[in-house]
Amino acid sequence: MKFIYRIYLFLFAVIFFAMCNASLDNEEEAKQEEWAEAGLINQRLGRGINLGNALEAPKEGDWGVVLQSEYFQLIKEAGFNSVRIPVRWSAHAKVDSPFTIDPSFMERVSWAVNQAFANGLLAVINIHHYDELFADPPAHKQRFLALWRQIAEHFQKHSQNLLFEILNEPHDQLTPALWNDYLAGALAVIRKTNPLRTVIIGTANWGGIDALDELVLPDDDRLILTFHYYQPFQFTHQGAEWVSGSDAWLGTKWLGAPQEIQAIQKDFDRVSQWAALHNIAVFMGEFGAYRKADFASRVRWTSTVAREAEKRNFSWAYWEFCAGFGIYDTQSSSWLNDLLRALIPR
Repeated sequence: MKFIYRIYLFLFAVIFFAMCNASLDNEEEAKQEEWAEAGLINQRLGRGINLGNALEAPKEGDWGVVLQSEYFQLIKEAGFNSVRIPVRWSAHAKVDSPFTIDPSFMERVSWAVNQAFANGLLAVINIHHYDELFADPPAHKQRFLALWRQIAEHFQKHSQNLLFEILNEPHDQLTPALWNDYLAGALAVIRKTNPLRTVIIGTANWGGIDALDELVLPDDDRLILTFHYYQPFQFTHQGAEWVSGSDAWLGTKWLGAPQEIQAIQKDFDRVSQWAALHNIAVFMGEFGAYRKADFASRVRWTSTVAREAEKRNFSWAYWEFCAGFGIYDTQSSSWLNDLLRALIPR
């Protein structure tokens, strides 16, 4: 009897542990099911705004913007769904292996992400202004991947409301062919610690649509395509101090004439068709017109671009909150209402 009793105990133990393991497996599967597909995440991104000229500057404050907690509340109350937070990680990491990111800067970025979450906003963080990588990709490839390893590890427990964007506006020596290799490597690094997180991938040649056909997407169903839109450039960047010869464009207006609207529609149709072919959602990560442009023209152009994007189910993030392209005046603590309503109609 003792022998039979022991057999029963053994069988009970086997069944018990099997049930426990099955329960754990089911819990894990449930957790995975809670993470929405990329298309749904893109819908949740909706209407967003860039917190530009802050964490992307060489040091926060160098370009006149220091992030404040009230900015996130203002953005939410105005009707935005998300914020894109450009980050110049390369200015805050060691130049030698293991390329350690300054812990205080990492915490500052974490603070910004948590402020977004606290106000019910989705957040996108990227690697922005990695100029050394653009100038000499082979010399910086391992550092680039090491930055993503650290970022991914640090934020791996954050909810799906945080999205990673691999790199802002690849250009110069980071050619379209080379970019395809680098983005695949960065995605592989991210997936080691963030297997379910939605990741945003853009095009080479400054993130516009010209290099769209040269982009090779990795085999991954949790990706969103991003592109930036500043066309016509002579309108959106007239008088921009960092663009050579742009003063000659001052006075350029955008009247919303049929041919002007059709040019935008043609560009967006191209993106939409490419995205449909590749079964990927689209995030227009930047668009805006510089403050030196005629204000009424800025309003017309901004409204047209935003509405045409929405017609094609693109999410978007306006460039940007409170600097040269901005729609919020920090001096008077007030919105530029006509421009705000061009983005978020009442």
